[in-house]
Amino acid sequence: MSAVRKSLCALALSAWAVSAHASPLVEPTLRIKPEDAGAGRVALTLDACGGHTDNRILSALVENKIPATIFVTGIWLKRNADAVEILRAHPDLFELENHGGRHIPAVDTPRKIYGISSAGSPEAVVAEVESGAAALAGTGGPAPKWFRGATAEYSPSAIAMIRKLGFKIAGFSVNGDGGSLLGAKETARRIAAAKDGDVIIAHINQPTHAAGEGVVQGLLALKQRGVTFVRLDDADGVGSHGTTD
Repeated sequence: MSAVRKSLCALALSAWAVSAHASPLVEPTLRIKPEDAGAGRVALTLDACGGHTDNRILSALVENKIPATIFVTGIWLKRNADAVEILRAHPDLFELENHGGRHIPAVDTPRKIYGISSAGSPEAVVAEVESGAAALAGTGGPAPKWFRGATAEYSPSAIAMIRKLGFKIAGFSVNGDGGSLLGAKETARRIAAAKDGDVIIAHINQPTHAAGEGVVQGLLALKQRGVTFVRLDDADGVGSHGTTD
């Protein structure tokens, strides 16, 4: 274990021992600097948690030249080599960022979030973040700068650890598809209603869900309105709960 990792874990263990059952979870927000002109700009972020690729969304992004930040897990990377090749072939459109190695919530106490077991310890949070970064490094692209944990909920002590590892944490301001569980109509409505400075979250790993159709419809509505799409690295993002400080 590296000296940095040992230091992080020792620091986190101390806090964990005091507040293991006391700290509520937080769901950070993230907004980008508004354009203050024209139709405004938004940042589209898409999670690729596991499973396969929703080619309805990927094709629409490429065909309409819509930039996006894609948060990928190590699991998804292993199963979707063809999609990764497409994403890497369009560096002007896509940046790939860290969604963890195994899609485990970045919470350092044992609990379940939306039915998913948390990392459960400081060491496991660090392992989830570092394994996700390593999986991305294996694709030959740039090193990730952002992290988004599974479920997008965190313990405050985990946020501090992730920031010390050098990652900004990507919250959001518009939940576009409700974890890919919403219908096409509601998903399209939510995304089309995005305002200047918003950061949208949706999913690109559920090709059988109706939400994917709504993601495409909502994005095309924003484009028709003249909204500018930007990646997180191309904008000044300000997150709550110390996630970008």
